[in-house]
Amino acid sequence: MEKQGHREMEGGPSESHTHIRLLKVNRELLVTHIRNIQCLLDNLLKNDYFSAEDVEIVCACPTQPDKVRKILDLVQSKGEEVSQFFLYVLQQLADAYVDLRPWLLEIGFSPSQLIQSKTIVNTDPVGRYTQKLRHQLGCDSKFMLCYAQKEELLLEETYTDTIMELVSFSNEILGRLSSLACLLDPSSDVLSEHGETVFIFGDAGVGKSMLLQRLQSLWASGHLGAEIKFFFHFRCRIFSCFKDSDTLSLQDLLFKHFCYPEQDPDEVFTFLLRFPQAVLFTFDGLDELHSDFDLSRVPDTCCPWEPAHPLVLLANLLSGRLLQGARKLLTARTGVEVPRQLLRKKVLLRGFSPSHLRAYARKMFPERAAQAHLLQQLEANPNLCSLCAVPLFCWIIFRCFQHFHSAFEGSPQRPDCAVTLTDVFLLVTEVHLNRTQPHSLVQRNTRSTAETFRAGLRTLLSLGRVASGGMEQSLFVFCQDDVEASGLGEADLALGFLRTVSALGPYGEQQSYEFFHITLQAFFTAFFLVVDDKVGTQELLRFFREWVPPREAATASCLPSLLPFQRRRGGRPVGSDLFKNKDHFQFTNLFLCGLLSKARQELLWHLVPATALRRKRRALWAHLCASMRGYLKSLPRLHSGGFNQVQAMPTFLWMLRCIYETQSQKVARLAARGVCADYLKLTFCNACSADCSALSFVLHHLHKRLALDLDNNNLNDYGVRELQPCLSHLVVLRLIQNQITAKGTAQLAEALQENTGIAEICLNGNLIKPEEAKAFEEEKRLICF
Repeated sequence: MEKQGHREMEGGPSESHTHIRLLKVNRELLVTHIRNIQCLLDNLLKNDYFSAEDVEIVCACPTQPDKVRKILDLVQSKGEEVSQFFLYVLQQLADAYVDLRPWLLEIGFSPSQLIQSKTIVNTDPVGRYTQKLRHQLGCDSKFMLCYAQKEELLLEETYTDTIMELVSFSNEILGRLSSLACLLDPSSDVLSEHGETVFIFGDAGVGKSMLLQRLQSLWASGHLGAEIKFFFHFRCRIFSCFKDSDTLSLQDLLFKHFCYPEQDPDEVFTFLLRFPQAVLFTFDGLDELHSDFDLSRVPDTCCPWEPAHPLVLLANLLSGRLLQGARKLLTARTGVEVPRQLLRKKVLLRGFSPSHLRAYARKMFPERAAQAHLLQQLEANPNLCSLCAVPLFCWIIFRCFQHFHSAFEGSPQRPDCAVTLTDVFLLVTEVHLNRTQPHSLVQRNTRSTAETFRAGLRTLLSLGRVASGGMEQSLFVFCQDDVEASGLGEADLALGFLRTVSALGPYGEQQSYEFFHITLQAFFTAFFLVVDDKVGTQELLRFFREWVPPREAATASCLPSLLPFQRRRGGRPVGSDLFKNKDHFQFTNLFLCGLLSKARQELLWHLVPATALRRKRRALWAHLCASMRGYLKSLPRLHSGGFNQVQAMPTFLWMLRCIYETQSQKVARLAARGVCADYLKLTFCNACSADCSALSFVLHHLHKRLALDLDNNNLNDYGVRELQPCLSHLVVLRLIQNQITAKGTAQLAEALQENTGIAEICLNGNLIKPEEAKAFEEEKRLICF
């Protein structure tokens, strides 16, 4: 008897009435920690354990503890089964009764089969809010909206993984991440235990936003981190659109600007504050904030109830001063720097590998014949293949290929695909303009490209006016007034170049718009500058202002600036470097060069007076060559090893890309004359394999030999192949840490047989195994492994 009584006091499950006894012995604990009585009442009533009168008796009690006591009295009076069901509700609705989790684990509660067959309804505000979030994010992430807006593709059927590389603070590659779950693992691959943010970066269109959308979809379906109860997704551009005087509390930011709880928002917010580790934030596109935003200079705030500017809330969420312990994922383009103290992990998105590209082709082209034809086209056209490493451009090219594949189905001839980025976007524009044509079942569209652009010129100029006005001020979201003032109507918006912004933006209830991708905004800006006859040569070249000598840029960067979120009236930050971390300006310059190239001359003659076109082309060519010459002359020189060395920066790569986009050998020859050094270093410039095409395009016109250092980039075997035309003009070639395999080494070895002037090639730190290096014994005097 003594042992039996002891077991009863311990709450052991060995004899009858143990569940009633558990409630009696732990009555004080239950009264203290049960705060949500509504869930208990709802479930007891639904399963007929309580009557409506019982519920009224409980609700008549004056205080919360009294109501809990009355529930316990009634439950115990109704017997063992009801007492067991009461404990089952506490166990199943763990978020509603989180303080009782340890106790339930300690007593080892295990319900009977009868109790487990009962239905549990979750009416807890936290649980209901989680369900609402899952439903909303599931709907938002189910479809991928195509740029035509009329067409949506299932994310599940189109999403393809990309290469994710974990990097150090200095962007040294530490290894690859095998899955999306690795991004959220709080313990593995950590750079700093004190950091709060996983920073994901990569080039424009590499798939950062799609990765976040995939995470949303996985979480909404319950396949991502069961411990994550809340998922909040924000686009950074929304933060920059608030007025300087706007203030919000953290609760308002989460609930009013994302998803509002259906009941008891204060209780839900209190749960968030108490369990921040159950929260996941994703912030997409830090580079789309104004260029004067500096995370390290934002005022601190640690009070979740104190109103502050939305940018202040963003910075303090990332730093952990607000909701410390919550998981945060932040994306930005390559070149955007985030203070080290904020970073927990740093991940570089590389885009599609060849295997990813093939997998994506299988999804987009289920028919094997079409799939094989596409892959053959890509293999035959290295420029297109290089573009397809970027998921956005791969998607555009595949969609255009689908269009022409269907348009020329059954025809023995296939159209040649475009080879430059400008050609791809011109093709996209033409396809969408042709959507406005009446469809015929018996006759295909016979309009030429020039006729299509001439017919849609008014719409294109209006889109260009919106794009250019926003680009000047680094604005990417436009209100209804801006769109209407440009002359765009409903039919123009239906083309799909602009899409509505679904989240509540800075314009309140007024509809907001954005281009489907920032690169498209850059294209239309360039198109407007070329086609509008009111644009003079000085205005044409205004986005080239970052091509200034480094010393002048450094002087400009020393000017005083305002607080991170303050802007002067014109929208442009005072004392800011307009082109810092702003690749969209560089893309505008790239499209300018492409549109004014000789290959586009025939099309533009139908849109622009010939004299104006020639004047703009001459001004651009002269500026390109003079900029490269002035830039290289201004670089500091180091005399070492008998060479006159200069270290160029990523701006030089953009100059080369622009020259390559012109496809003009004359411009390339003039640019080559500006290369005054004999040792050119382009280390740590984020150069990719496509940049080797641009390098060769210019350097093969050199009249002297040059040492070229491309260490620590991502050139791979295709980059090696593209460098071959300029090898005869090189004396030294350094390609350390560039993901080159034995295939690329074989290409170099073969090229060395024809280029005897090269003295040394360095390939250390690449993907070449020792046994593979043995195959190049004859070249070891030149090639260093």
